Amino acid sequence: MNHILHVKITTFLKNIHYLVLPMLILLSLGLSVTQSNAACYLKIGLPEEPRTLNIWLASDTNSLKVLSQIYQPLYKRDPDTLQLVPWLAEGEPVFDAETLSYTVRIKPSKWSDGSEMTSEDVAFTARLINDFRIPRYVSRWNFIKKIETPDKHTVRFYLKKPKAIFLSRTLTTSIVQKKEWIKIVETARGSEKPLAMLLNHKIEKPVGTGPFVLKEWRQGAYLFLQKNKYFFGTGRKINGRILGPHIDGIIFKIYGTSDAAILALKKGSIDMFWWSIQAGYLEDLKRQKDIQIFSNEKSGFYYLGFNVRKSPFNDIHLRHAVATLIDKDFIITRILQGLGSKMSSIVPPGNRFWHCPDMPHYGEGLSQKERIKKAYEIMRKAGYTWQVPPVNREGKVVNGKGIVMPNGQLMKKFTILTPPADYDPLRAMCGMIIQEWLGMLGIPAFAKPMAFGSLIQQVKGRHQFDSFILGYGRLDIDPDWMRNFFHSSNDKARGWNMSGYKNSDFDRIAEESANALDREKRQKLIWKMQKMILQDIPYIPLYNPNLIEAVRTDKFSGWVETLGGIGNAWSFCEVRPN
Repeated sequence: MNHILHVKITTFLKNIHYLVLPMLILLSLGLSVTQSNAACYLKIGLPEEPRTLNIWLASDTNSLKVLSQIYQPLYKRDPDTLQLVPWLAEGEPVFDAETLSYTVRIKPSKWSDGSEMTSEDVAFTARLINDFRIPRYVSRWNFIKKIETPDKHTVRFYLKKPKAIFLSRTLTTSIVQKKEWIKIVETARGSEKPLAMLLNHKIEKPVGTGPFVLKEWRQGAYLFLQKNKYFFGTGRKINGRILGPHIDGIIFKIYGTSDAAILALKKGSIDMFWWSIQAGYLEDLKRQKDIQIFSNEKSGFYYLGFNVRKSPFNDIHLRHAVATLIDKDFIITRILQGLGSKMSSIVPPGNRFWHCPDMPHYGEGLSQKERIKKAYEIMRKAGYTWQVPPVNREGKVVNGKGIVMPNGQLMKKFTILTPPADYDPLRAMCGMIIQEWLGMLGIPAFAKPMAFGSLIQQVKGRHQFDSFILGYGRLDIDPDWMRNFFHSSNDKARGWNMSGYKNSDFDRIAEESANALDREKRQKLIWKMQKMILQDIPYIPLYNPNLIEAVRTDKFSGWVETLGGIGNAWSFCEVRPN
């Protein structure tokens, strides 16, 4: 009886915690219960604490989510078409072919401190990035020869050479305020390590042009973003959408586990959990009458990569055989439980303009036995032999053993590195099942989970690996990252070409695509690049998991779906109380 009473009291206290906490947050912000009822705050759960509010250092998902509500770019992608539309900019950039320049007019806008945003802020942002060579940003700006600011609402960019990513990457960079950053920059320049000092500078109250401004950050508990009364978009119609925000602010509550966040969502103490929800929670959430589930494609892909610098995966025939063995339908139905799509290219199908629909499909429609037979034929014709062949003289499939490579050496056991199951169960499970499929052919593979940081160091830093399973969940819409991933110049320590792929034809086409200003011509080049990668297969695309998100419907509506889910600037500018 005492045990039952203890359980009831514990459960009661836990539920009270989730119900009362939002009220305590509002009271800590100086708002009475009456004021909090009158005001309209969207409460969002985050899985982890943002690591920084310094935009130049921020690379983790949670920091970027918060900062995306504060800092804004000149152009943003429309959620339906994925086309770039003017945001802080007043209209389309004007190109002058003779001077190789683009002129951009800026909307009358204010910073969150009430001061005017001008073209000088844009120019300052560009010079800061180039002068400090800020990682993740400098490649978008280092081809700018000079910048002019004829007046406070006009900025003119002169390029060293044509660059396709100027429109899609350069002009989508968030702009920072010169007044806020000028002293930080001057101090950093005078230091022994300028870049390190700039990146490590602690920003407590970032000044931006976004729909919200940081009011308070209680470490380990919550962040409170207040509606920016100076937001340029309020009441403005952009691409057919009239913007708000229609809420007074956002409270980001930090949860250590998905269990805690899902319980808070069910209790109504948060309105959204901004994280992809695992399949195990879905049935329970679907039974909740005031919860809506959204399922959208990610702009990402998850893949098996090879170290093509060394044996055995420097042999394209072996890579073809492995691609034939992998049953992507099984991965989608059994491992992802139908909550994803199989990948035939490294560009996700949701990226409609750049995705090439005409790609090779290794082993498509074959049974497991037929896959083994086909993979066996590919390797046999390439000179591989077996101590025990996987297909016997009667044509029956048996367990193959002892593969001897064309050079006469016995194939040694190799590893498939994966993140651990507690980090990503899908990738860990894929490693195990691929190990089994390869084993049926007699290929001695061994799936090895490894701490994510160590895995990246092995693969990207040291290049000491055989194969690995990794993925990207937030790829840019512009597929110039393909050039970075596979150009031979990036086959270096900590370079993006982790597989060591080298193809001079690919390099040439990739460089041509980077300089192609004609969008239709560039599409054809990008499609060629995708086909070359799937023919040479340094990577085998596996799957793209759906992004499953859940919100409460009893308080707010107006969420905007797009590639990458409902957590986007359009949603937070359009969501409104019921």
